Amino acid sequence: MARVSRGHSGGGSWAMFAKLLFRVGSYTRPMVETDDELEEIRQRKREQLEARLRGETVPEEEETADSPSEPIHVEGASHLQEVTGQYDVVLADFYADWCGPCKMLEPIVADIASETDAAVVKVDIDVHQQLAAQYQVQGVPTMVLFADGEVAERIVGVRDKGELTSLIQRHGS
Repeated sequence: MARVSRGHSGGGSWAMFAKLLFRVGSYTRPMVETDDELEEIRQRKREQLEARLRGETVPEEEETADSPSEPIHVEGASHLQEVTGQYDVVLADFYADWCGPCKMLEPIVADIASETDAAVVKVDIDVHQQLAAQYQVQGVPTMVLFADGEVAERIVGVRDKGELTSLIQRHGS
C-alpha cells in the first residue's frame, strides 16, 4: 500500500513562497527618504506649472528631456524616482525572467519606448523585491504608469500595444 503524505511535499517550494510572502508583506511602506524625494519632485513640478500658467518661460534645464527610445533597466528605488521625475510620462514594466507572459509583453514594451513620448523602465522583481512590494506588485507582468511623478494607472497582465499607447496618450501632455 502506498503511503500518502499530508502537508507539504519536500517543503522547498512552500517554504520559499512563505518566505517571499513574508518579505513582500514587510516592505509595503516606502522609506522616509523616498517620501521626501517625492515631495521635492512634486514641489518642482508645481513651481514649473505655476510659472507656465503665469506665462513665464521655464528655464531649459528644468524642461523635460526627450524620452529614450529603448527601455531603461531600473537599478533601484532612487533610479526609478529619478526617471519618474525627469520624464512627464513613464511606463514601468515590473517583470520576471521566468514569466512567460512577461516575455510576450517584451517586444510591445520595446515598441512603446521607441514609438511614444513616454519613457519606459523595466523592473526585475526578483532583483528589486522591495521596489515591487513598494508598488504593491502581486503578480507579473504588472505595469505602473506614472504621470508627472505620480502613479496614474496600474495594469496587471498582458495588454496589446494599442491599449497601452492609448493610456500613455491620455496621461501625456
